[in-house]
Amino acid sequence: MPREAAKACHHRVKQPAMPGGNDIFPEAPGAAQFPRPYVGLVQGFQTAILAPCFARQRVLRPLHGVSLLDVRPVLLFLSRQAWLRSRLERSAAARRVATRFVAGDTLEDALAVGRRLKAEGIELTLDRLGESVAQLAEAAAARDEYLRALEAMQQSGTQGNVSLKLTQFGLDLSGDACHANVEQLVRRAADLGGFVRVDMESSDYVERTLELVTDLQARYGAVGTVIQSYLYRSQGDVEKLCALGIRVRLCKGAYLENASVAFPNKADVDLNYVTLMKILLERGTYPAIATHDEKMIAEAKAFAAARKVPRENFEFQMLYGIRRDLQRKLVAEGYRLRLYVPFGKAWYPYYMRRLAERPANVFFILRNLFRR
Repeated sequence: MPREAAKACHHRVKQPAMPGGNDIFPEAPGAAQFPRPYVGLVQGFQTAILAPCFARQRVLRPLHGVSLLDVRPVLLFLSRQAWLRSRLERSAAARRVATRFVAGDTLEDALAVGRRLKAEGIELTLDRLGESVAQLAEAAAARDEYLRALEAMQQSGTQGNVSLKLTQFGLDLSGDACHANVEQLVRRAADLGGFVRVDMESSDYVERTLELVTDLQARYGAVGTVIQSYLYRSQGDVEKLCALGIRVRLCKGAYLENASVAFPNKADVDLNYVTLMKILLERGTYPAIATHDEKMIAEAKAFAAARKVPRENFEFQMLYGIRRDLQRKLVAEGYRLRLYVPFGKAWYPYYMRRLAERPANVFFILRNLFRR
């Protein structure tokens, strides 16, 4: 895929209609026009995945001549389309597909999943889905739901551990309001012996996220953040966070970034991941190695063993619903494992990014969409 394609392109075309007049995107807003290089891919994506969610077709038409690597930027582009999100989050069929990665609509659904995981020796962090809220009232509602989650986890005998996005807490609307919302949650987590993980969003938010986390950690503890190995700046950030004793979850990154700020090649992202992982295992405060990549996991195991890093000094993290076989293996081997368990009705952006992280999941959908 040319580098220019990853920059979202400047040439736009209108939404392609579904073949045979079966257009599932009637009257799509102009802002949702697709980048020209992706039109064929998007049309195939519509045909193979989205159309069945609305039309409940029995025969799925394949994505002819499309590489899985080519699909990733399409999925990330689609993850930002509000009009498509609105349609799919109202679709019962689409929601059924998303349940592989989402615990349910309610906090109670997520807590039930947490109890099952606890019985399997797996810890969890809860994430109430939702980002880029439009009103501060929505941000306050998210804060209150997270406060309820911390209390409910404490009452159930599970360590209160939650993950949040600052845009869900109002960062795009008011930096001060966002800070106050997160501070209230972190303060309560500290009182309960819990923990708040502030997720990292796109590169535009990195500096503000680190500033907020650094401030709250200094005053309350009980807060950490996420570093993405695909960003050039991440090694410097990891070294600063280690020096401050701030807990870090290391992941590869799930947003479509410009090559001016992020490694465009997977090999470079993987190499940087290993570099950052080694820094964290040696100098970090209880780091979380978040990956489903067996090569990365093997690297972490080997490095920790060679440097005599105790297994209780770090944990692996994975996403709910992905690589259950690998999850069971890690627990059986005596490693600590925590699953990122999302819940809520605003599942679409999260789900699309999970597909983009591992485009082979597209074929999982095709195989399982209409199983009874």
